[in-house]
Amino acid sequence: MALPHGADKAFGVYYSFLESRGRNVNLTAISGAEDVARMHFLDSLALLAALDFKGAKVVDVGSGAGFPGVPIKLAEPSVGLTLLDATGKRVAFLSELCALLGIDAACLHARAEVAARGEDMRECFDIVLSRAVARLNVLCELCLPFVRVGGVMVAMKGQDSQDELDEASGAIETLGAVLQGCVDYTLPGTDARRRAVLIRKTSKTPEKFPRRYAKIKKEPM
Repeated sequence: MALPHGADKAFGVYYSFLESRGRNVNLTAISGAEDVARMHFLDSLALLAALDFKGAKVVDVGSGAGFPGVPIKLAEPSVGLTLLDATGKRVAFLSELCALLGIDAACLHARAEVAARGEDMRECFDIVLSRAVARLNVLCELCLPFVRVGGVMVAMKGQDSQDELDEASGAIETLGAVLQGCVDYTLPGTDARRRAVLIRKTSKTPEKFPRRYAKIKKEPM
């Protein structure tokens, strides 16, 4: 995959900032240039082979250290990116990171189930991303309300996630979506097998969703 001019340098800056600041914010247990490149950067960029991001309005839910949203923005600058996280320290990290990299992205400090009820967020995005946040049935309730009808939710999982797919089938239907398919891949230089679960929004999500998180956790769909 050919990266835009200057992207290689930007990824180097990203790595250095993550190494120097990430431990203070508890962002990732992975360290070292090769491991970060493979397990974070290449894992994020693998989504570009699964979906067309050009010009898309994208929100990364539970963005943490910026994965997968920031690497995708660096590789496809036309993306309109919003980074959403419930932890203030992580949002501060993301804001500094975007400023350092010179990328235009909105960094929002909010819980997903609250943000999804805002007029400027609900059913407004072409693509909604989430990586390592929750089981798929819970994740669908948190993420699908952000997706416009016709848009796609992308959940990053392992290839051993069939039980989650089966468990989430009812939630996907209730929330106004269908399982479009899964794209499986292996991270280069590793035996780590990953899966991008693509869920297509086909109708509006009922207004009662998402519920309060305590309710979601206690009674998952």
